[in-house]
Amino acid sequence: MMASKQPSVMTVAAIGSIPLIMTLGNSMLIPVLPKMQSELHLTSFQASLTISVFSIVAAVFIPVLGYLSDRFSRKAVILPALFLYGAGGILAGIAAALFSHAFAWILAGRTLQGIGAAGTAPIAMALTGDLFKGDKESRVLGLVEASNGFGKVLSPILGALIALLVWYGTFFAFPVVVVVSIFLTWVFIKEKPKKKEPPGLGKYVKGLAGVFKDDGRWLCTAYLAGATCLFTLFGILFFLSNVLEKSYKIDGVMKGLILAIPLLVMCTTSYITGSKIGKNQRLMKKLIVTGFCLMTLSYALLTFFRGLFLFIPVLAIGSLGTGLILPCVNSFITNAVGKEKRGFVTSLYGSVRFLGVAVGPPVFGRLMAWSRPGMFISIACFTFAVGLLSLLLIRPQTEKGSSGGEEKKKRSRHTILEPVGGR
Repeated sequence: MMASKQPSVMTVAAIGSIPLIMTLGNSMLIPVLPKMQSELHLTSFQASLTISVFSIVAAVFIPVLGYLSDRFSRKAVILPALFLYGAGGILAGIAAALFSHAFAWILAGRTLQGIGAAGTAPIAMALTGDLFKGDKESRVLGLVEASNGFGKVLSPILGALIALLVWYGTFFAFPVVVVVSIFLTWVFIKEKPKKKEPPGLGKYVKGLAGVFKDDGRWLCTAYLAGATCLFTLFGILFFLSNVLEKSYKIDGVMKGLILAIPLLVMCTTSYITGSKIGKNQRLMKKLIVTGFCLMTLSYALLTFFRGLFLFIPVLAIGSLGTGLILPCVNSFITNAVGKEKRGFVTSLYGSVRFLGVAVGPPVFGRLMAWSRPGMFISIACFTFAVGLLSLLLIRPQTEKGSSGGEEKKKRSRHTILEPVGGR
């Protein structure tokens, strides 16, 4: 769907602000966790729950809010979600400031934030598909991924700086940032009213079943590709954070700056990739496979490097691969279905990405305890396998339409599927 006028720069800024909010939710707290653990007398496991609760709750609620955004409108989900996200930060911050036994209240606040986060980045992807077509859509999706990456770059540094004032100040930073996003979304994002009544739940589920029956293999592979990028990204950051602190005694803002280097590479690559791919799905597939080759090469080489001087540049090769993959996967998934199902399909993708984030640190932690070389070789083998699946199963639209008239007829019976740029 296109608005009567081309969406403005402020519309793009509003969309870009939404995934930035979600990203801050976990990354900004990571530098604060040791201080929170000591101040509230928590175990390491209890402190890690502030991250896990947020991610798990978000993963559970993302498909629900995706359906609601299809049923009603994107803004009708995004705005309350942003409000909940800010309210959760206020609850956690007030509890930490005033209560001696604040941990349960902090988890309650983080639960609210998880529900709020579920209605941010995945719905922003669906909204982008609604408002833009062709090259413009790919550029904005690249901006969405770059905004996500920029949040990852900024948040550890910002969290460390705020913690210098007071450790729970980070919780109060969330609502401040949310207010800006709420204003931009309310004022500058304009949706057309739905021309027809959305389908009931039964018909909606039946339509989605048709999507996954016809396109499930490549769609699930695309989901796996996106989740793998986030799994390896947060896992390697967890590893690097431990190495910097325990082996090099680097902490605070300096640690945040070093952690930001691979994230900045990923963020920049995501933006450039999104601006160049247009609606060329053949190019997208090539970049996805190339990205996994770079990730595999990076993790295999990291087996042999221990000094930071070489470790960080080699790690950046993998971040470059991640930056190639994510905007292309985003574009494939956003164009998998028509507008009336897009919210659920992109939200399910967001849920899978959140699970990747949630399991990355504990899996890497276990592998670190087992063997550092074994960890890197195992992850390199995994990224190679996912890259091979992407090569074999992700099929550009032109390939899907070229296998004969029978497939075209079959697709024509499922109105929820559409060619790229043909909304």
